[in-house]
Amino acid sequence: MDPHLLRTFIAVATNGSFSAAASDLGYTQSAVSQHIATLENSLGAALLTRRPVAPTPAGQRLLEHAGAILLRIEAAQADVRRVVGEPPGEIVFASTPLAGATRVARALTQLRQSRPGIAVTFEVARRDEVARGVASGAYHLGLVDGIAAPSDPLKLPDVGLLRTSAVAQEPLAVVLPDDHPMARRKRLGLSALVDARWIDAPMVSASLEELRAAVETDALRPALVYTGADLLTLLDLVAAGHGLAVLPVTIDVPAGVTKVPVGAPRLVHRTELLYGHLDGPRAADLAAALTAPANRRTS
Repeated sequence: MDPHLLRTFIAVATNGSFSAAASDLGYTQSAVSQHIATLENSLGAALLTRRPVAPTPAGQRLLEHAGAILLRIEAAQADVRRVVGEPPGEIVFASTPLAGATRVARALTQLRQSRPGIAVTFEVARRDEVARGVASGAYHLGLVDGIAAPSDPLKLPDVGLLRTSAVAQEPLAVVLPDDHPMARRKRLGLSALVDARWIDAPMVSASLEELRAAVETDALRPALVYTGADLLTLLDLVAAGHGLAVLPVTIDVPAGVTKVPVGAPRLVHRTELLYGHLDGPRAADLAAALTAPANRRTS
């Protein structure tokens, strides 16, 4: 199955338009139509209706596989490049905002000490973006965080070959304004807060989607949605009374904000290292530094 045809199919199905897909891909509309016709002929099935443009049942089934197929092709290409040899003195990795700025800074210091002159590109991205980037070879390594039951790994998108290592695990807390009626509680159960005002800030706190799954209710609704990656902005919004959020209990909070540990359900903030292979010495060194305990120095 030609990956170029798959990319065209995904673009048309996602845009709901042949012309919009052509614009996104830099093709002519006739070329896009030819790609779709070739793909349909090779599979012996109509994949898209034309008025309106939408996946047929067969097209919907292919759409479920197409992204993963393309990602596996990219991952295979990345693996081959790693076997042939990494670019000298270069490493690229990514992290979610709350995966540990202190840990990342310490790991980079250790990497530069062991490999002077190395060029590092560090990106901040969402958890699904980090996972896909590692699987495709765009990143050598990824550091991600999220909430989970104490004995469970993080839920990651199905991106094929992806290895994980646990890095850290800590309790969670509800952050709320000092004058909130529940600010003096010793512990809070999330089920008691289903009617509270919430800030949905998936880049820098437990997302409401994760919290709804944990308390098994759709009642948690956002009073405000924050799509940024700045933790201080989120805490300012909490202090101003715009809503509550769930964060690692170790996060330092400013004046006007209180942390109350989460009592139920039993959840933790978990950080994991993602990688495909650690064949390259630079990637192995950085992985060792990222997973090293904070109180242990590595040479």
